[in-house]
Amino acid sequence: MKRRTKIVLLGSALLLTTGAASAATASEDAPREREAAALTGTAKLYRSAGDDITFSFDAHLAAKDADDPTKATGTFEFSHYLKDFGARATAKVDCLVTGGKVAVVSGVITDSDLPGAEGKRVGVTVHDVGRHDRLGYSWAATGSPADMEGLPKCVSSAPFEKVRKGTGDFRVVPWNPPL
Repeated sequence: MKRRTKIVLLGSALLLTTGAASAATASEDAPREREAAALTGTAKLYRSAGDDITFSFDAHLAAKDADDPTKATGTFEFSHYLKDFGARATAKVDCLVTGGKVAVVSGVITDSDLPGAEGKRVGVTVHDVGRHDRLGYSWAATGSPADMEGLPKCVSSAPFEKVRKGTGDFRVVPWNPPL
């Protein structure tokens, strides 16, 4: 047998052995429990005036906390720019409720370049419908996250905004609370 053929056969045997050992080890481990709820992904909103609006989510509710959506963790970020004006913010998640393909997440703004926004609670609603995701936010009626006063946890508006074509990759893990 040629040397090159021997090397290929030996390499293949090693890969098969390693793969079988990994599969055996993985099957011995306890199955990983699915998280109770989640909202992840990033998208840009569509605006005919050309506004650059982006929302990103990394919000999770652990399986052990399935009965309390206020124990959700993570962050979400949003920004809105148009010509020479705009701002961005990061919020620490304080509640996450999902149902089917809809998620409502709220959080307190921890970092922002929008005057008066830090420390305000905001909420966002996402409808995960594949290539036609939609989004809504609690400050839709007030015009600014800085104008939010006394918003309860997990409150937002209907998902009325359209996601810009080709940008939505939201993923909602439905919540099934113990009843």
